[in-house]
Amino acid sequence: MPDYLDDLRLAHVLADAADAATTARFKALDLKVETKPDMTPVSEADKAAEELIRGRLQHARPRDAVLGEEYGVEGTGPRRWVIDPIDGTKNYVRGVPVWATLISLMEEDEEGYQPVVGVVSAPALGRRWWAAKGHGAFTGRDLASATRIHVSRVGRLADASFAYSSLTGWEERNRLDGFLELSRRVWRTRAYGDFWPYMMVAEGSVDICAEPELSLWDMAANAIIVTEAGGAFTGLDGRPGPHSGDAAASNGLLHDELLEYLAPGA
Repeated sequence: MPDYLDDLRLAHVLADAADAATTARFKALDLKVETKPDMTPVSEADKAAEELIRGRLQHARPRDAVLGEEYGVEGTGPRRWVIDPIDGTKNYVRGVPVWATLISLMEEDEEGYQPVVGVVSAPALGRRWWAAKGHGAFTGRDLASATRIHVSRVGRLADASFAYSSLTGWEERNRLDGFLELSRRVWRTRAYGDFWPYMMVAEGSVDICAEPELSLWDMAANAIIVTEAGGAFTGLDGRPGPHSGDAAASNGLLHDELLEYLAPGA
């Protein structure tokens, strides 16, 4: 089995470049922000960071395909880099420091593309998380100052911390009842949002999290980091990996109970 460590090192180099570009424009008074057709914002920094990553991949991995939030898919083949240049753009444009660049490498197998490398870099928080298939999950400033992370061992829903993004997504999909019932059963709830709940699941400070509508670039890097930290990452339908259009992540011990409340038709 490939060790993917060269790809992981490259992902860190890409994240370093993206961090420099996004940090330079964070809180800029002249930052240009547009509204996409789906009514979500996109800033000039989103576009610049994705262009930067694509350009470097073209030189370093010319045979690999690239899928990004802002510019779609380019290329074909069994390896595909998946990029969210700024996960948390709404935070970014308002000066809230909870945003990150998400970079993942996915490799094709008999069940489709699966994440094998993931880096989540949140420079305004001074945090970075990463994983490669078979090598575990880590956090730190860089590869040289890494701490291995692992999910929690909380085994009772009544003792669990549950993180999410917002109530409106669940309400819009007529699934608010299950969400609220779950929130009554856990010890604590917090709406951290975007990439952060998944990273907290991976490092054991949160036990379960879920979102009702996501794209592949929102999930691919998160999925490999959570699973390499010993946790579970599925769709709300229970399908493993980041392919269901929504997500449930947990320490594994609580995953079945999480899905009982939030699965379609629950």
